[in-house]
Amino acid sequence: MSKITLAAAFSLVLGFMAYAPVSYAADQTIADMHAEMAECESCHAGGEPSADGNHENGACIDCHGPMAEMVEPHPTHEDVVRCIDCHKVHDMNVGEMPNHENHADDPNCTDCHG
Repeated sequence: MSKITLAAAFSLVLGFMAYAPVSYAADQTIADMHAEMAECESCHAGGEPSADGNHENGACIDCHGPMAEMVEPHPTHEDVVRCIDCHKVHDMNVGEMPNHENHADDPNCTDCHG
């Protein structure tokens, strides 16, 4: 299966989860869901967070593909921000979308969006 097909399927599933009356694992953080797959090592080298978050961002891309192959707004943000800049996996529940209002003062956003 091509990465584009996988990205499209993943987008459909996320869309369904976001708009479903009861989201799948709604009370579970994204980090907890990933930890169930392969403990903390599914995202963190040796189970420990990296100092700069680059390893974790690479883990996102390894599984979910590059932003250029995802639905908007991802392609326009590739090489500008990292996955973990918007998707706060330890704070967000499965199916929850980033709240752009929470990023109003985030330099990763305001550098381009004012």
